[in-house]
Amino acid sequence: MPGLGRYLAAALAARFASEGMSMAVVLLALQRTGSAAHGAFVLTAWLAPHVLAAPLAGAAAARSRRPRLFQVGALAGFTTAVAALALLLGRAPTPVVLAVAVLGGSCGPMVTGGLSSLVAGLVPAGPARDRAYGWDASTYNGAAVTAPAAVSLVAAFGSAGPAMALLAASGALAAALAATLPYADPDPGPAHGAPRAGLGAGLAALWRVRELRAVTSATTLAFVGIGALTTTAVLLATTLGSPGGGGVLMTAFALGALTGALTLGRITSVPPGRLARWAMAATGVALTAAAFTPSVPLTAVAFAAAGVCDGPLLTATLRIRSEFAPAQARTQVFTLGAGLKVTAASTGAALVGLAADVPPWILVLAIAALQLAAALLHTVVAARGPARDAAPVADAGAAATGPSAGSATTAAGPRTPGAP
Repeated sequence: MPGLGRYLAAALAARFASEGMSMAVVLLALQRTGSAAHGAFVLTAWLAPHVLAAPLAGAAAARSRRPRLFQVGALAGFTTAVAALALLLGRAPTPVVLAVAVLGGSCGPMVTGGLSSLVAGLVPAGPARDRAYGWDASTYNGAAVTAPAAVSLVAAFGSAGPAMALLAASGALAAALAATLPYADPDPGPAHGAPRAGLGAGLAALWRVRELRAVTSATTLAFVGIGALTTTAVLLATTLGSPGGGGVLMTAFALGALTGALTLGRITSVPPGRLARWAMAATGVALTAAAFTPSVPLTAVAFAAAGVCDGPLLTATLRIRSEFAPAQARTQVFTLGAGLKVTAASTGAALVGLAADVPPWILVLAIAALQLAAALLHTVVAARGPARDAAPVADAGAAATGPSAGSATTAAGPRTPGAP
């Protein structure tokens, strides 16, 4: 497995920069303009392009004859935007700042799903690759734990400007490490003269392949709730008599998610579809308990339990994308799936802002209900229709006529026994 360690280091550095942006942008805007709302507008401009840029980024990566240059270029563009925002936010005209944020956010899908799509070229198919996706998922959780804490610490002892510089340095490290990775194609390329995957290939695969449709629709619904969790945690802690306890609750959730990814997420004997359903359902149950706890310490325990249950979800999602995505649309599937989740989380954050006057325990119950509904949605969608329908994906513009032997499941059946 040459390069897996370097890949994980690059992924952790890139996602550290990405996870820290939401807090750093707001803190910097508040420091320089006195308005947190200005930071929220910039953050919205940063997040909004994810779902729109995802299919374009995935198609461009799949068509690139120099994948190393493309991936490193995307990470460099992301890093440059972070550094530019550190200099321009609160100083340059707002349209200029928003334009930089949009450009940087357009590179975001390659930091999330785009990077994860490289794992299939580093690790051979089978249990080893499943475990590698568990480690990859842990980089998201590790970044979610460390980045906000690091940004807050640097901002507390200095200012938000150096905190943004730290994120830019982390992005630069990710780009440097990505330049050293082996960019092997785990699947045979299309036959000579076969059409390349079109821009709609990833979306077509997400819709036509039952396993991809099930996990994408379910996780998108679940992330509407996850996106609302941070604000809800702050409101809930305030009603429990601890205005600063929201950070404690979210730290507990993030630490739980990291633990879940490193333990439950590495279980390869459970089919990924079943693991995803269990994760969403158990997260909903734990958050339901959190809605009725009488103190911040007990609520933190419930949030930590919810995080442990949520941790394996990303691992299961990555495994499903790798196994069932048609070879020539794989990167599009990864980037588009990640973009949909980011957009769903942004929607959840906006919705909870509109419902801020609702009692926080009701908001927590609503988030829990979304997790349970997502588990039910996955069950229903995964149980319907033929097991696979990859051929029409090719008609929609994908080069492959079915899942590839190296990373997706063939028509004979899934490699993992009992997969949905």
